[in-house]
Amino acid sequence: MKAFATLVHLLGNATGTLEKLHALSHYFSTADPKDRVWVIAIFSGRRPKRAISTTQLKQWCIESTDLQEWLFEECYHTVGDLAETIGLLLPPPSSNTENLPLHYYIERLIQLQNEEDKQKKKFIIEVWQELGKDELFVFNKLITGGFRIGVSQKMMVNALAKATALDASLVAHKISGNWDPQTISFDQLLLNDHGNNDDSKPYPFYLAHALDGEPHDLGAPSEWQAEWKWDGIRGQIIKRNGTYYVWSRGEELMTDKFPEYNSFIDSIPDGTVLDGEILPAKDGQPLSFSVLQTRIGRKTITKKQLVEAPIAFFAYDLLEWKGKDIRHIATAERRALLEDLITSIQHLPNIFISPSILFNNWDELISIRENARENHAEGLMLKRKKGPYQVGRKTGDWWKWKIDPLTIDAVMIYAQKGHGRRSNLYTDYTFAVKDGDKLVSFTKAYSGLTDKEFAQVDAFVKKNSIEKFGPVRTVKPELVFEIAFEGIAASSRHKSGVALRFPRINRWRTDKKPDEINTLDDLKQLLAVYGK
Repeated sequence: MKAFATLVHLLGNATGTLEKLHALSHYFSTADPKDRVWVIAIFSGRRPKRAISTTQLKQWCIESTDLQEWLFEECYHTVGDLAETIGLLLPPPSSNTENLPLHYYIERLIQLQNEEDKQKKKFIIEVWQELGKDELFVFNKLITGGFRIGVSQKMMVNALAKATALDASLVAHKISGNWDPQTISFDQLLLNDHGNNDDSKPYPFYLAHALDGEPHDLGAPSEWQAEWKWDGIRGQIIKRNGTYYVWSRGEELMTDKFPEYNSFIDSIPDGTVLDGEILPAKDGQPLSFSVLQTRIGRKTITKKQLVEAPIAFFAYDLLEWKGKDIRHIATAERRALLEDLITSIQHLPNIFISPSILFNNWDELISIRENARENHAEGLMLKRKKGPYQVGRKTGDWWKWKIDPLTIDAVMIYAQKGHGRRSNLYTDYTFAVKDGDKLVSFTKAYSGLTDKEFAQVDAFVKKNSIEKFGPVRTVKPELVFEIAFEGIAASSRHKSGVALRFPRINRWRTDKKPDEINTLDDLKQLLAVYGK
């Protein structure tokens, strides 16, 4: 555990990417092999199911420290992180114990999932009395989740590549898919060939960089392929040895969630991997993301849902064909093979090819892009015709060219302290629009301002609070902000009747007064146009 705690400390305090890369590669070269597998799992979103709730942790800490609940809550709101708060409040360890490995604690937490609360409490308090401050913090984080230390999948892949002397693209492929850290060893996962013979294993996704500005600097339009950037779930459909698998970009196996795909899967040959978008669609036309949301997260799909929210797959790339990895060949060649495949099965429902957009010059494509939202798309994708399918986010061959977000001017009415480095500042805000003489809250946002602006708003909140409800302060409705968002949908759970997708602060409108903000009717007009 000490080695992992040291790693987390180094990553949390590192000032640059190279420093983090060195710390990770050193850990993957020297740590207990079982611990290495668990760290790969933790940093790639494979954390075990939570055995203990945050409510239980809070209560047991209060009992262990004899604190009043209100004082614990004040400490928590000041620190902004539950695991760190508990680590700071608990007394130093009563004795020095042996340095048990990380996997011991994780395996014990997994066992606790099936045990009584009494046994859970006993184990947690015993560990609290044994671990030092750094180890205690990471132990609590194993329970609460979310090591926010800036370790991306790409960084971890590069560190593993350095530690194992393997190519980074091979490492990315080996650690993808459906593997269990409880049953696989480090060597099986990364070094042994037989550990990679999993028919369900997807390829690492190629991710595009955002195109800022106009596309004219990319060169001749004839060198580029344009497609709609769909507003759905990116996924891979894999067909190998008579069985098919559906993976999301987040490496969630979703095969059972979309029974519609049974209608065409038998017609796809073995040894095929498609990259594309999981989208709601009727008669081959995509529907809005809000329709897809009615299907996400549901364990069972009813006949009614299949009718009201039918799901299709819009394929835009072919990664494996006849059992061979073809990612190295040019985009245009892969596209031709994909078109031949989809044409041969286009009479079947729920499978379509994402169309290429024909254009003669960049100005023409700029005009086409303006209609993206009407096509339930987020913008355009630009792909170099001669480029291969790469791993991760690489610059040069793929660009995402998103449309400008929707915006609305609103006034801040509530504020709450943030988390992490912003735990001492009021950085989480609730916004409202006008409805006659009233203000109606409609969204929250906590990103989009500079550190200097956050500090200025924090000072305003502290000087202009009207009342306080726990960690939330009601403030004078005087500060106006432009709120940007990607989509809008009707919502019976919100007082305004609408829910925004990806809301954030676009800018602080110091030039506007509160009586100049938008109205609830303005929001509903946007809903009528874009919420279908």
